[in-house]
This record gives sequence, C-alpha cells and structure tokens, in this order.
Amino acid sequence: MIIDTDVLIWGARGNDRACSEIQNIKSPKISCITAMELLQGARDKAEQKKFFNLLKSWNIEIVHINENISTLAMQYNRDFSLSKGIGIEDALIAATVIEKSEELFTANDKHFNYVPGLKIRKFRP
Repeated sequence: MIIDTDVLIWGARGNDRACSEIQNIKSPKISCITAMELLQGARDKAEQKKFFNLLKSWNIEIVHINENISTLAMQYNRDFSLSKGIGIEDALIAATVIEKSEELFTANDKHFNYVPGLKIRKFRP
C-alpha cells in the first residue's frame, strides 16, 4: 500500500487513528513525491527530521520515479489537468500506485477517484 502525504501528516500530528492504521500496513510505501512534499511543507529542519524519523520508525519504503511512472503521470496530467484539476504531484503519486500495482491510502480521494484503475483505501481522521 502506498500512503498519501495527507495521512502521514495526520500521523505526524499525533492522530491516533492515522498512526495505528499506518503501523498496521504490511510493507508500507510512499512515493518520492510524498517525501518531497513533506520536506517542502516542513517549517524548519527539526520538522523535516521528525518526518523522516517517523518514516523510518514506520518502516516506510520510498518508491522512486521511473520512466513508466513519468509517462503515465504525463498522460494523467494531459487527461485530467483541465477537466479535474489534477496537479503534477497527484499525477505522479497516482502513476506510482498504478505502476507498482498497489492501493493508495488517502483522505483526499476526490483528488484521485477519477483515475482509471486506481485502487483507493479511504482514510477518515
């Protein structure tokens, strides 16, 4: 299962449900885009370190972008940026999930529910 950025932020903020669900995922993963979103959204170096310590403590693997993921993300961007407003980050995360034959764990299912073949597990805090 690939975890979306929003669920990790809930967990980092101490949401018990998010922490519990993340810890119960077998072989949890995130896109490298999610890792970069966490870095970019951190207020300072200490918060960046906190995020990455949590990833390590939860044994989360970072999935890197390959040519197939970037090609698929470009297709999603072309198909959905005007009609649905998909952003570059969400297109890359969705493409990563599809390429790796995984399920996306997200509270932002409206950002992804139109992507064909994308399996989504909804998180509600």
